Amino acid sequence: MADDTTTDWKYAEAKNSEYNRWTYADKTITFDGGTTNAIGDIDGSGDPFTIFTVTGDVIVKVIGICTTSLVGAGTVEVGITGGTALILAQVANATTIDAGQIWHDAAVDAKVELASVMVEKIVSGGSDIIGTSGTADITAGVIKFICLWKPISEGSSVAAA
Repeated sequence: MADDTTTDWKYAEAKNSEYNRWTYADKTITFDGGTTNAIGDIDGSGDPFTIFTVTGDVIVKVIGICTTSLVGAGTVEVGITGGTALILAQVANATTIDAGQIWHDAAVDAKVELASVMVEKIVSGGSDIIGTSGTADITAGVIKFICLWKPISEGSSVAAA
């Protein structure tokens, strides 16, 4: 019986470690709102745009790192369908997002941030993480989105869309 208990404990430990580690996914988004239906074209089929595909229930931390400054005074936000700014707050004017800056809230302004600015959110039911632009086209720029995630239901995952 002691062997069974040891085996059960080892299984439980392995299972718990699976749910206690962060996994990494990233997706680079290029804005080209001057092109019909491209990401950043607020009237086109590229808005909203899927950044990460979510399966099941997960805990996520998402940031954006701008690699090429954004052009176009539109708004931009990250969330889920029905809550488009729930993961990264809306930036009211995309031209304020410059190369090297880290997007973690509505004021994208720093090239160095505390890791504690990465707010944890629970995403349930396989709701994909999407970006939405509005009010004006975002015609140029590149943001690399990084998602750290942990599963909280069996078989859950996050992957770049």
